[in-house]
Amino acid sequence: MSVFAIADLHLCIGDNNKSMEIFGPRWNNYIHKLEKNWNAIISNNDTVIIPGDISWGLTIEDTYKDFEWLNSLPGKKILLKGNHDFWWSTSSKTNAFLKKYNFETISILNNSAVEVEDYIISGSRGWFTDKTMQNTTQEIDYDKIINRETIRLEMSLKVAKSIQEKTNKEIITFLHFPPIWGEFKCESIIGLLKQYNVKRVYFGHIHSCYNIPDSFESDFITYKIISADFLDFIPRIV
Repeated sequence: MSVFAIADLHLCIGDNNKSMEIFGPRWNNYIHKLEKNWNAIISNNDTVIIPGDISWGLTIEDTYKDFEWLNSLPGKKILLKGNHDFWWSTSSKTNAFLKKYNFETISILNNSAVEVEDYIISGSRGWFTDKTMQNTTQEIDYDKIINRETIRLEMSLKVAKSIQEKTNKEIITFLHFPPIWGEFKCESIIGLLKQYNVKRVYFGHIHSCYNIPDSFESDFITYKIISADFLDFIPRIV
Protein backbone atom coordinates (compact mmCIF):
# COMPACT_ATOMS: atom_id res chain seq x y z
CA MET A 1 0.00 0.00 0.00
CA SER A 2 2.26 2.74 -1.33
CA VAL A 3 1.72 6.33 -2.43
CA PHE A 4 2.95 7.48 -5.84
CA ALA A 5 2.82 10.79 -7.71
CA ILE A 6 2.89 11.94 -11.31
CA ALA A 7 1.68 15.22 -12.85
CA ASP A 8 0.89 16.49 -16.35
CA LEU A 9 -0.71 13.43 -17.94
CA HIS A 10 -2.29 15.66 -20.60
CA LEU A 11 -4.73 12.93 -21.57
CA CYS A 12 -6.49 13.19 -24.90
CA ILE A 13 -8.00 9.76 -25.45
CA GLY A 14 -9.64 9.82 -28.89
CA ASP A 15 -8.55 13.39 -29.68
CA ASN A 16 -5.38 13.35 -31.77
CA ASN A 17 -5.51 17.13 -32.17
CA LYS A 18 -4.48 17.47 -28.53
CA SER A 19 -1.68 14.91 -28.52
CA MET A 20 1.51 16.02 -26.78
CA GLU A 21 3.69 14.13 -29.25
CA ILE A 22 4.54 17.38 -31.05
CA PHE A 23 6.55 18.43 -27.98
CA GLY A 24 9.44 16.06 -28.49
CA PRO A 25 10.35 12.39 -28.82
CA ARG A 26 9.87 11.62 -25.14
CA TRP A 27 6.14 12.20 -25.68
CA ASN A 28 5.91 9.66 -28.52
CA ASN A 29 3.14 7.16 -27.75
CA TYR A 30 3.06 8.57 -24.22
CA ILE A 31 -0.37 7.30 -23.19
CA HIS A 32 0.59 3.73 -24.05
CA LYS A 33 3.93 4.21 -22.28
CA LEU A 34 2.20 5.56 -19.18
CA GLU A 35 -0.31 2.71 -19.14
CA LYS A 36 2.42 0.08 -19.43
CA ASN A 37 4.54 1.62 -16.65
CA TRP A 38 1.53 2.22 -14.41
CA ASN A 39 0.36 -1.38 -14.68
CA ALA A 40 3.87 -2.62 -13.94
CA ILE A 41 4.26 -0.86 -10.59
CA ILE A 42 0.87 0.26 -9.25
CA SER A 43 -1.45 -2.17 -7.46
CA ASN A 44 -5.10 -1.74 -6.52
CA ASN A 45 -4.01 -1.04 -2.94
CA ASP A 46 -1.81 1.92 -3.94
CA THR A 47 -2.70 5.59 -4.28
CA VAL A 48 -1.46 7.94 -7.01
CA ILE A 49 -1.51 11.73 -6.56
CA ILE A 50 -1.88 13.64 -9.85
CA PRO A 51 -1.35 17.38 -9.31
CA GLY A 52 -2.70 18.99 -12.42
CA ASP A 53 -2.94 19.04 -16.21
CA ILE A 54 -4.83 15.78 -16.28
CA SER A 55 -7.15 16.08 -19.29
CA TRP A 56 -7.44 18.41 -22.27
CA GLY A 57 -11.25 18.30 -21.99
CA LEU A 58 -12.85 21.74 -21.91
CA THR A 59 -15.87 20.63 -19.86
CA ILE A 60 -16.31 17.87 -17.31
CA GLU A 61 -18.28 15.79 -19.81
CA ASP A 62 -15.45 16.20 -22.34
CA THR A 63 -13.18 14.29 -19.96
CA TYR A 64 -15.27 11.11 -20.09
CA LYS A 65 -12.90 8.98 -22.18
CA ASP A 66 -9.86 10.23 -20.30
CA PHE A 67 -11.43 9.54 -16.93
CA GLU A 68 -12.74 6.17 -18.09
CA TRP A 69 -9.17 5.21 -19.03
CA LEU A 70 -7.73 6.60 -15.80
CA ASN A 71 -10.39 4.85 -13.72
CA SER A 72 -9.49 1.53 -15.35
CA LEU A 73 -5.90 1.70 -14.12
CA PRO A 74 -4.95 0.08 -10.81
CA GLY A 75 -5.02 2.10 -7.60
CA LYS A 76 -6.84 5.08 -6.23
CA LYS A 77 -6.21 8.43 -7.92
CA ILE A 78 -6.36 11.82 -6.21
CA LEU A 79 -6.49 14.76 -8.62
CA LEU A 80 -5.51 18.41 -8.12
CA LYS A 81 -6.04 21.26 -10.55
CA GLY A 82 -3.51 22.41 -13.15
CA ASN A 83 -3.45 25.44 -15.41
CA HIS A 84 -4.75 23.40 -18.39
CA ASP A 85 -7.59 21.70 -16.52
CA PHE A 86 -10.30 23.89 -18.00
CA TRP A 87 -12.86 21.19 -17.19
CA TRP A 88 -12.30 21.70 -13.46
CA SER A 89 -15.49 22.89 -11.79
CA THR A 90 -16.98 22.86 -8.30
CA SER A 91 -16.42 19.87 -6.06
CA SER A 92 -20.12 19.02 -6.11
CA LYS A 93 -20.31 19.06 -9.91
CA THR A 94 -17.16 17.00 -10.33
CA ASN A 95 -18.20 14.50 -7.67
CA ALA A 96 -21.60 14.15 -9.34
CA PHE A 97 -19.85 13.40 -12.65
CA LEU A 98 -17.62 10.77 -11.03
CA LYS A 99 -20.62 9.16 -9.35
CA LYS A 100 -22.71 9.24 -12.55
CA TYR A 101 -20.17 7.15 -14.44
CA ASN A 102 -19.02 5.02 -11.50
CA PHE A 103 -15.48 6.32 -11.64
CA GLU A 104 -14.93 4.99 -8.15
CA THR A 105 -11.13 5.03 -8.15
CA ILE A 106 -10.93 8.79 -8.79
CA SER A 107 -11.38 11.66 -6.34
CA ILE A 108 -10.40 15.32 -6.28
CA LEU A 109 -8.58 17.40 -3.70
CA ASN A 110 -10.08 20.88 -3.65
CA ASN A 111 -9.38 23.27 -0.76
CA SER A 112 -9.01 20.29 1.54
CA ALA A 113 -6.64 17.53 2.66
CA VAL A 114 -6.83 13.78 3.04
CA GLU A 115 -5.06 11.12 5.06
CA VAL A 116 -3.40 8.48 2.88
CA GLU A 117 -1.32 5.74 4.46
CA ASP A 118 1.41 7.42 6.57
CA TYR A 119 0.86 10.87 5.06
CA ILE A 120 -1.53 13.78 4.99
CA ILE A 121 -1.98 14.97 1.42
CA SER A 122 -2.47 18.71 0.94
CA GLY A 123 -2.13 21.03 -2.01
CA SER A 124 -3.45 23.44 -4.60
CA ARG A 125 -2.60 24.70 -8.07
CA GLY A 126 -0.24 27.50 -7.08
CA TRP A 127 0.90 30.15 -9.56
CA PHE A 128 3.88 32.07 -10.89
CA THR A 129 3.89 35.76 -10.01
CA ASP A 130 6.74 36.61 -12.36
CA LYS A 131 5.30 37.92 -15.65
CA THR A 132 8.42 36.85 -17.52
CA MET A 133 7.49 33.23 -16.74
CA GLN A 134 3.97 33.51 -18.21
CA ASN A 135 3.11 32.91 -21.85
CA THR A 136 0.16 35.29 -22.05
CA THR A 137 -0.93 37.96 -24.51
CA GLN A 138 -3.30 39.94 -22.28
CA GLU A 139 -3.08 41.84 -19.03
CA ILE A 140 -3.56 39.59 -16.02
CA ASP A 141 -3.91 40.59 -12.38
CA TYR A 142 -1.17 38.35 -11.00
CA ASP A 143 -1.55 39.70 -7.48
CA LYS A 144 -5.22 38.70 -7.46
CA ILE A 145 -4.46 35.21 -8.76
CA ILE A 146 -1.64 34.50 -6.32
CA ASN A 147 -3.73 35.83 -3.43
CA ARG A 148 -6.53 33.44 -4.40
CA GLU A 149 -4.15 30.50 -4.74
CA THR A 150 -2.53 31.31 -1.41
CA ILE A 151 -5.96 31.32 0.25
CA ARG A 152 -6.79 27.95 -1.33
CA LEU A 153 -3.52 26.41 -0.22
CA GLU A 154 -4.02 27.72 3.30
CA MET A 155 -7.49 26.17 3.40
CA SER A 156 -5.92 22.84 2.46
CA LEU A 157 -3.12 23.17 5.00
CA LYS A 158 -5.56 24.08 7.78
CA VAL A 159 -7.45 20.84 7.17
CA ALA A 160 -4.13 18.98 7.00
CA LYS A 161 -3.07 20.47 10.32
CA SER A 162 -6.31 19.42 11.99
CA ILE A 163 -5.70 15.85 10.78
CA GLN A 164 -2.09 15.99 11.93
CA GLU A 165 -3.13 16.98 15.45
CA LYS A 166 -5.01 13.67 15.69
CA THR A 167 -2.59 11.41 13.83
CA ASN A 168 0.86 13.04 14.03
CA LYS A 169 1.47 12.08 10.39
CA GLU A 170 3.63 14.07 7.95
CA ILE A 171 1.96 16.76 5.85
CA ILE A 172 3.07 16.58 2.22
CA THR A 173 2.08 19.31 -0.24
CA PHE A 174 1.41 18.84 -3.95
CA LEU A 175 1.33 21.84 -6.27
CA HIS A 176 1.01 22.10 -10.01
CA PHE A 177 3.31 25.10 -10.32
CA PRO A 178 6.69 25.08 -8.58
CA PRO A 179 6.73 27.71 -5.81
CA ILE A 180 10.45 28.07 -6.41
CA TRP A 181 12.26 27.68 -9.72
CA GLY A 182 15.68 29.10 -10.46
CA GLU A 183 15.74 32.65 -9.17
CA PHE A 184 11.96 32.82 -8.92
CA LYS A 185 10.26 32.44 -5.55
CA CYS A 186 6.56 32.67 -4.74
CA GLU A 187 7.05 34.09 -1.27
CA SER A 188 3.43 33.86 -0.09
CA ILE A 189 3.18 30.14 -0.85
CA ILE A 190 6.65 29.41 0.52
CA GLY A 191 5.66 31.29 3.66
CA LEU A 192 2.66 29.00 4.12
CA LEU A 193 4.80 25.91 3.65
CA LYS A 194 7.11 27.12 6.40
CA GLN A 195 4.22 28.12 8.66
CA TYR A 196 2.71 24.64 8.49
CA ASN A 197 6.10 22.93 8.75
CA VAL A 198 5.87 21.22 5.37
CA LYS A 199 9.13 19.49 4.56
CA ARG A 200 8.30 17.89 1.20
CA VAL A 201 6.70 19.48 -1.86
CA TYR A 202 5.97 17.77 -5.18
CA PHE A 203 5.26 19.80 -8.32
CA GLY A 204 4.74 19.43 -12.06
CA HIS A 205 4.31 21.89 -14.95
CA ILE A 206 7.99 21.95 -15.96
CA HIS A 207 8.59 20.22 -19.29
CA SER A 208 11.52 19.45 -21.61
CA CYS A 209 14.06 19.79 -18.80
CA TYR A 210 15.60 16.34 -18.52
CA ASN A 211 19.18 17.05 -17.48
CA ILE A 212 18.45 18.60 -14.11
CA PRO A 213 18.36 17.11 -10.60
CA ASP A 214 15.02 15.53 -9.71
CA SER A 215 14.92 17.42 -6.41
CA PHE A 216 16.44 20.38 -4.62
CA GLU A 217 16.30 21.90 -1.15
CA SER A 218 15.57 25.45 -0.04
CA ASP A 219 15.04 26.68 3.52
CA PHE A 220 14.87 23.07 4.77
CA ILE A 221 12.08 22.17 2.33
CA THR A 222 12.73 19.52 -0.32
CA TYR A 223 11.10 20.14 -3.70
CA LYS A 224 10.63 17.25 -6.14
CA ILE A 225 9.63 17.50 -9.79
CA ILE A 226 7.06 14.96 -11.00
CA SER A 227 6.10 16.13 -14.49
CA ALA A 228 5.19 13.01 -16.47
CA ASP A 229 7.74 13.55 -19.24
CA PHE A 230 10.47 14.30 -16.70
CA LEU A 231 9.69 10.96 -15.03
CA ASP A 232 9.56 9.28 -18.44
CA PHE A 233 5.96 8.40 -17.55
CA ILE A 234 6.87 6.26 -14.54
CA PRO A 235 4.93 7.27 -11.39
CA ARG A 236 7.31 8.26 -8.60
CA ILE A 237 6.97 6.75 -5.15
CA VAL A 238 6.46 9.28 -2.35
